[in-house]
Amino acid sequence: MDVRRRSVTKTLTAGEPLKSQNQHSSSLKASDALPLPLYLTNGLFFTMFFSVMYFLLHRWREKIRNSVPLHVVTLSELAALVLLVASVIYLLGFFGIGFVQSLIRPSPDSWDILEDDNAILEEDSRCEPCAAAIDCSLPPNLKIVRMVPQKHKSAFADVVEEQKQSASATIIDEDEEIINAVVAGTTPSYSLESKLGDCLKAAAIRREALQRITGKSLDGLPLDGFDYESILGQCCEMPVGYVQIPVGIAGPLLLNETEYSVPMATTEGCLVASTNRGCKAIYASGGATSVLLRDGMTRAPVVRFGSAKRAAELKFFLEDPMNFETLALVFNKSSRFGRLQGIKCAIAGKNLYMRFTCSTGDAMGMNMVSKGVQNVLDFLQNDFPDMDVMGISGNYCSDKKPAAVNWIEGRGKSVVCEAIIKEEVVKKVLKTNVAALVELNMLKNLAGSAVAGALGGFNAHASNIVSAVYIATGQDPAQNIESSHCITMMEAVNDGKDLHISVTMPSIEVGTVGGGTQLASQSACLNLLGVKGASKESPGSNSRLLASIVAGSVLAGELSLMSALAAGQLVKSHMKFNRSSKDVSKLSS
Repeated sequence: MDVRRRSVTKTLTAGEPLKSQNQHSSSLKASDALPLPLYLTNGLFFTMFFSVMYFLLHRWREKIRNSVPLHVVTLSELAALVLLVASVIYLLGFFGIGFVQSLIRPSPDSWDILEDDNAILEEDSRCEPCAAAIDCSLPPNLKIVRMVPQKHKSAFADVVEEQKQSASATIIDEDEEIINAVVAGTTPSYSLESKLGDCLKAAAIRREALQRITGKSLDGLPLDGFDYESILGQCCEMPVGYVQIPVGIAGPLLLNETEYSVPMATTEGCLVASTNRGCKAIYASGGATSVLLRDGMTRAPVVRFGSAKRAAELKFFLEDPMNFETLALVFNKSSRFGRLQGIKCAIAGKNLYMRFTCSTGDAMGMNMVSKGVQNVLDFLQNDFPDMDVMGISGNYCSDKKPAAVNWIEGRGKSVVCEAIIKEEVVKKVLKTNVAALVELNMLKNLAGSAVAGALGGFNAHASNIVSAVYIATGQDPAQNIESSHCITMMEAVNDGKDLHISVTMPSIEVGTVGGGTQLASQSACLNLLGVKGASKESPGSNSRLLASIVAGSVLAGELSLMSALAAGQLVKSHMKFNRSSKDVSKLSS
């Protein structure tokens, strides 16, 4: 029977203080059942254990020397085995019992007990579970108080409240001291994580110090609800919160006979809806097909020589097929997945730019290729001691900048994606016609971009889709620049009835491991696409699939936006869905 469910009244002996009775009941120990004092019992079993072990080891050594089977035991050996087992059981089960008791049972002196000669303890008769009925939360420095008489309840409540306030004041005082040190500049803001050992607390203190220094409020920037440990030393330094970006889903995108729900993180109204409409049109027409053309990340260091002739000698050496195997061996030792594919050189006077291209598995690969390049540079110093390395990156790569070399040679994953949209789908879903789409694409994406002198921008809004998918899946948003290089082509097929649309993207830079891909939210979006982490069966296949999904999503976005433009729907839809109804003047005030 559960005693906690009975209503029992226990009257303590008159004249005997409650504290003394509690001390008497708590003085009983499990070790009192032993015939000898605890330290003597422990010593006896310790001696027995080592003595028996020595005896058995000595006997077994003699048996091995005399070729006697170990399983043949004498009576003395059998007795020794029994004693060994007994001593092991005791030492495992009972040794240190006094120490364990000191940990799990505080001494009676640690209890703060209000005494009363006629104290009466009535057990709780409530039917709720104990966990639901009792609030066990106490401040860290609050002593445990129990068996409080009715007449002392108000005094007890005052003590509890006072100690709670004392605990809060202590914590606030400690934080205040650190905040003042950060504001004064005596404690560097970047060192808070290492000094405090608590990333959340470090962010909170840094945030408060920033507000005091600038006099500006950060109330709208969330702080709680984020794992700051996950970004320490790899994703973001000196955090003070995190920005919330909504994630919408476009799809299903039917690509290579597989359906994908595409996550898009954006604050631009109509973007997800428009891409979703493009996915619907592609799905209704039988899906899209993508082909991976190239897969290689690049890094291009710049080196200087005393003369252009000397720079040209190194260029010829690097581009000689006879030397490639040696250079690849040096390059490849930096990683299990990084494999050198080729080296392309360019000279500017006595400066040489060497563009290394390598495969990088499922990682985006910038760090991987940089390590391999450094190995090659160190190796080349032996044969070209007059080579002066000016920088591991000489912008011939080219990273996070629009560059013709990426548009022509490619960087990361080069993908082409196409689909044939049926005439009835163009009319019913896209609300336009094939001839209008083909003409608009020629005038806008081809001729218009040429007039503007566009570099890789022969499209309607590829960067919109690329950026949204990149942010949702933890890619580097800055690499949207070269990743959005895209040429959109449209052509009437099947006697002019259907529309053939394609996007060619030569430099999609994505990875499914490393960087922001390991954060919880971004990892969930990768998991939604089925490309989370590295592929064990086929290294690199996850990142290649992600690049194909990006291209397929761009195809859907291009198709929908061009249709809206051709039908004159763009302004109308943006006025309806992409404008806030809130009074901006009131928000700013």
